[in-house]
Amino acid sequence: MTSTPVQGFAEQRFSALRAAFQQHLDSGAELGASVAVVERGALVADLWGGWADSERTRPWTADTLTNVWSISKTMTSVSALVLVDRGLLDPDEPVGAYWPEFKAAGKEGVLVRHVLNHTSGVSGWDQPVTAEDILDVPAATARLAAQAPWWPPGTLSGYHLLDYGHLVGELVLRVTGRSLGEFFRAEIAEPLGADFWLGLPAGQDARVSHVVPPPPSQVDLAQLPPDSPARRTLGGPVLDASITWTREWKAAGIGGAGGHGNARSVATVQSVLTNGGGGLVSPETVDLVFAQHTDNVDLVLGVPLRFGLGYAVSHPASTPFIPEGRVAFWGGWGGSLVVNDVDRGLTFAYVMNRMSPGILGSARSDAYLQALYGSL
Repeated sequence: MTSTPVQGFAEQRFSALRAAFQQHLDSGAELGASVAVVERGALVADLWGGWADSERTRPWTADTLTNVWSISKTMTSVSALVLVDRGLLDPDEPVGAYWPEFKAAGKEGVLVRHVLNHTSGVSGWDQPVTAEDILDVPAATARLAAQAPWWPPGTLSGYHLLDYGHLVGELVLRVTGRSLGEFFRAEIAEPLGADFWLGLPAGQDARVSHVVPPPPSQVDLAQLPPDSPARRTLGGPVLDASITWTREWKAAGIGGAGGHGNARSVATVQSVLTNGGGGLVSPETVDLVFAQHTDNVDLVLGVPLRFGLGYAVSHPASTPFIPEGRVAFWGGWGGSLVVNDVDRGLTFAYVMNRMSPGILGSARSDAYLQALYGSL
């Protein structure tokens, strides 16, 4: 097995993190990946290594990008928090106050916070729906506005797997007149100097490391009740990871799953939560993330989860690898992960190209988090 030395830097106290990363590259568990840590606004670890392609002909470099799946949701959430901080979006207002069409089919009482904490009842699209359908963001969003909720809004969480960015993105559009990708780029990524994209221009394609799809899922959707939120969400549509290789996917900038970046850019943006708002939002707005949370077995993922405003928050029963306290996090399909430990002023990010089966982290991300926290 041919490996490459870990590149980049990490403060000496994080040598265990660097060693764990090198071990996974050497063993072949990692193909190509990056890991970063920001502490109170300062980049204290920025590591990358391995290969950007399955044939091992292109090294993963400092500016390699990859599709990060649901880590994209955390970027969409920061966009919403910026608007909340500016007084342009109120979590306790009905979605229909900003987006009148959304009031259709019994959704008049759905609040903005219900979308941000995955309790809106609109966790996916009524069938039939195809992958091509969801890439037409305006049309797919209009479909969501017209349909009825699948459970009583505001009661229980049901993970908004693919449509989270459509829903929040439409709120961004209605409030600012700009698409989610345009707003994120101008108001967040560029001011922070973050190389993260919700809608990747074709001129950036040469830097992309395409994800390596995971083993086939062992989840048999046919065993789930036909009308359950889980079956309707997970099955509508079923995506093959190779869709991310297409120009259409990269350009669409799906705010729930189509973002492109690396660990440095993820940590840079997300550290606004762990650095007093990072100049983009106030500490009081960061506090809103943790002010209220859900607490149930998620109707879509089937595991105990707590969702605050735009993020999952720590839950010892289901996320033992995430420390307790004011910690806001989420992962991407295949194992990528971002953890915002507000109490410690620490943001950890991990992005890779070889996908593992799960949504919430992987054995690799667990190992890196354990090494990180063992170093503190």
